[in-house]
Amino acid sequence: MSEVARSVEAMRFGFVSSFGTPEQHVALARECEEHGWDGFFFWDGVDLGDWGGGGVATWDPFSILTAAARVTERITLGALVFAFPRHRPWELAQRVLTVDHLSGGRLVLPVGLGVLDDHAFKSVAEQEKGLRERAELLDDMLAYLAESWSGERFAFDGTHLHTGDFRFPVAPVNGRVPVWPVAAWPSEKSMSRAARWDGVVPQLRSTTTTAAETPLGAQDVADLVAWARERRAAAGTEAPWDVVTQGILPDDPGEAAAHASALAEAGATWWVESRWDPATATPESLLERVRQGPPAL
Repeated sequence: MSEVARSVEAMRFGFVSSFGTPEQHVALARECEEHGWDGFFFWDGVDLGDWGGGGVATWDPFSILTAAARVTERITLGALVFAFPRHRPWELAQRVLTVDHLSGGRLVLPVGLGVLDDHAFKSVAEQEKGLRERAELLDDMLAYLAESWSGERFAFDGTHLHTGDFRFPVAPVNGRVPVWPVAAWPSEKSMSRAARWDGVVPQLRSTTTTAAETPLGAQDVADLVAWARERRAAAGTEAPWDVVTQGILPDDPGEAAAHASALAEAGATWWVESRWDPATATPESLLERVRQGPPAL
C-alpha cells in the first residue's frame, strides 16, 4: 500500500462537535464511538466576535478532549484546528502530553495559523498578527513540540520563539503525536510544511478569488497526493501520511457513500463531518446526525 494513497476500506470518518455545552460535547464524543465513527474533533477559539450572533461559547479544547478521552476507548481525538501561534509553547507541550497519555495515544494535532476574527489575536498587542509571522511562529511551535518529545533537556532558538532550558522527561505514548498542518493547495509553502509532518488538512483556494476557499474534489485530492508522494520520497520519508478532507456529506446514504468513496480512491484517508452554520447546526441536530453513523463504503 502506498504511504499516501490507501484503500477505500481504510478511510476513516470523524465528526466535529461544533456547538453545545461542555456536557453535550463530551456526550457527543461517547455517541461517536458508540455509532461507528473513527474520530471526535473539537475546535480551538477564544472569542470569535459576532460569529453565531456573538453567542457561541468557546470552551478550552484540551479540557473537552481530556473529558472525551475518559468516556471513550477507541476513537481518535483532536481539534479542527488547534491555533498554535497564540498558545505558550511550554504549556501547549504539557497539555498535549497530558491528553495523549489520558487517551492512550489517541490524540492527533490538526494545526493552523489561527483566524484573526478570534479576539485572542485582535485584542492582545503581543500576539503576532501578520500571515508570515504567524506561519513562522507555527513552524517554531512545531519544532519546539518535537524537541519536547525527545525526553532530553533543550533550549530553543527559533525565528520568533527563544527559550532557556526545558525538559519533559515523559515521551508521548507512541513516541510522538501525529501533526496534520492546514495547507492551501496548491501553495508550495504551506504544502511543504505539511509534507514534513504526518498529514495535511487541505484547503483549496480559488484561482479567481484568492480569499475564497472551495471544497476539494477527487481530482484535487489525487493531484495533491501525487505531489506529496513525490516530495516525501525525495526526502526519504516512508511513514504513512494522512489526507484529511472535511465538509458536509449528502443526506442520502448512497450519495454520501459515493462522495466519500471518490475521495478515498483519490487518496484521502479521512473525512471529517464539519457543520459550522449556527443557523442550522444545533447540539440536537449534531447528535441526530452522529447517531445515523458514518457512510458504509
